[in-house]
Amino acid sequence: MLKNSEDISKWNNHELDILLAHPASAAYGLNLQDGGSHIVWFGLNYSLELYQQANARLYRQGQKNTVFIHNLAIDGGRDIDVLQMLEDKNTSQEALLESLKARIKQIKEEYKCV
Repeated sequence: MLKNSEDISKWNNHELDILLAHPASAAYGLNLQDGGSHIVWFGLNYSLELYQQANARLYRQGQKNTVFIHNLAIDGGRDIDVLQMLEDKNTSQEALLESLKARIKQIKEEYKCV
C-alpha cells in the first residue's frame, strides 16, 4: 500500500509487485514509472482528472513494462457506478477535444494560417 516515501522507494526498486493506492493519493508529484506495472485503485472518486493523473504516474515515459490498472470494486456497489461515470466523462472529454481540433483546423484554413 502506498503510504509514504519509503513505499515509493520500495516500488521504484522493484521490491513491491503490486501497488495498492487511492487515486487522490497518487495523482500528482509522484514518479512511479520506474517500479512495477500493476496498480490497484480503491475508493474511487468522481474526478476524472485525479483518476487520469494517477494512472499517468505509472503509464508514462520511462515505463518499460505493460501497465495494468485494476479497480477494486464490489459488483453491484457504488464503485461500479463511479467507474461508468468516469468512462462517460472521458468519452465526453474526448469528443470535446476532437471538436476543438476540428474548429481550430477550420479557422486556420479560413485565415490561411500555417
